Amino acid sequence: MTMDTDPATVRSDTPVTVRSEPINTLGLIRDYMGAYRKSRILFTANNLRVFDQLTEPATAREVAQRLGTDERATTILLDALVSMELVTKQETLYINSPLANQCLVSGSPLSQVDIISHNDNLWSNWSGLDDVVRTGKPHRVAHDQSAFIMGMHNLASLKVEELFDVLDLSGVSSAIDIGGGPGTYAIEMARRGIAVTLFDRQETIDIAAEVIKGAGVEGVRFLPGDFTTHSIGSGYDLAIISQVLHSNSIQECRDLIRCTKEALNPNGRVVIHEFYIEDNMTRPFNSAMFSINMLVATDAGRCYTVTEMQGWLREAGFEDITARPLTETVVVTGRRR
Repeated sequence: MTMDTDPATVRSDTPVTVRSEPINTLGLIRDYMGAYRKSRILFTANNLRVFDQLTEPATAREVAQRLGTDERATTILLDALVSMELVTKQETLYINSPLANQCLVSGSPLSQVDIISHNDNLWSNWSGLDDVVRTGKPHRVAHDQSAFIMGMHNLASLKVEELFDVLDLSGVSSAIDIGGGPGTYAIEMARRGIAVTLFDRQETIDIAAEVIKGAGVEGVRFLPGDFTTHSIGSGYDLAIISQVLHSNSIQECRDLIRCTKEALNPNGRVVIHEFYIEDNMTRPFNSAMFSINMLVATDAGRCYTVTEMQGWLREAGFEDITARPLTETVVVTGRRR
């Protein structure tokens, strides 16, 4: 059966359907709907250590043989990585893009391998978001402490220079890194001649000790504990609380800041380093998404605004309170009277 499309043959009473879908909006929805695809491909390639095999040109067959994977499936995966601009292809040979060599190869100076592994664990946790929203309870079904802590090192290594460029370390001889994780910032302070105490849970300190040993620095003391139940000591000129508050409730944040003030010497300074989020809690996009991550992973955490953090400092008795934005984060500081 054929249809005559000559306009002259269309009767005037023929019903006409007018397309009214908001095309741009549909495009946005489709982007969101399919966003998981890129994440899953990256996670799988990272888990299999595909990028470690592509620092030099290799065929799909060679990669599959090295990894013990299926050749057809490996070929399709590699072609998808080419489409994502993480791998390049010349005839049958694949090789990492410069970005992949820099960030996706195990052991590279700016490697993000561990934080990608951590995000793969989050994939499982985020899959319970329906129930999280229904119940208000977190959904922690997958966790790898080493991947998490080393992932924090991956991220902090990218931020350490920017952070310390804005810190006033004049007169600082002793410091505490509260919830110091892998010790990235403690290492930087030790390199600047500061006697620094890294305070965190013992399982984290065990990992941090290896990172610090590998960095070849001295002058870092370890203090295991949980700030909600243990003392953080006293006599510090500086306290850094980096990416800690968002995991805790408002009351826990207020308690930690009061505890920190008591641990500082007169005129000692506190530095809070957190993701920046606007007062209406909707922007930037990544921070709003991170609040969802805290919803999934914690009992009461979320991103906190500069206004909230400054208020807690003021309430605890700090003065000379300032806030300075960085690329993705913000630094809020205060001085003990």
